[in-house]
Amino acid sequence: MNKPSTKPYLIRAIYEWCCECGYTPLLSVSVDAEMKNMDLPRENIKNGEIIFNINPDAVRNLNIGNDIITFSARFNGIAREIFCPTEAVNGIFAREINQGIAFPEITYQQDKTQTVDENAASVSCKVEKPITQRNRKTNLRLIK
Repeated sequence: MNKPSTKPYLIRAIYEWCCECGYTPLLSVSVDAEMKNMDLPRENIKNGEIIFNINPDAVRNLNIGNDIITFSARFNGIAREIFCPTEAVNGIFAREINQGIAFPEITYQQDKTQTVDENAASVSCKVEKPITQRNRKTNLRLIK
């Protein structure tokens, strides 16, 4: 008998922690080219990833199941039903403090069986801000 994955339980735990502390839970989902078993807004996918705000005020009917995550949300004013498998989740974290959990990437062997070390999950997730004009260090030096 296969033991169930710990991933959906950890996702639910971090989600509840975020809501209790008043933080905004963000769900990072990896998107492959085929997008099997996924119904996602393609216009919001960047670099093979999409990040959802799953705050109770932002989504409706959120269900974090053991195999699939479903909810409805508005994207550009259009209501959409979102379906994604829990195996596609990269991590979940609180936007305000950048803490949460990141999951290791899933690798597929020749026979397409999933191989992942469930105990290799990270406890903290740091989100790096892209370098912009405002937060980039200057290269100016005083020359005499």
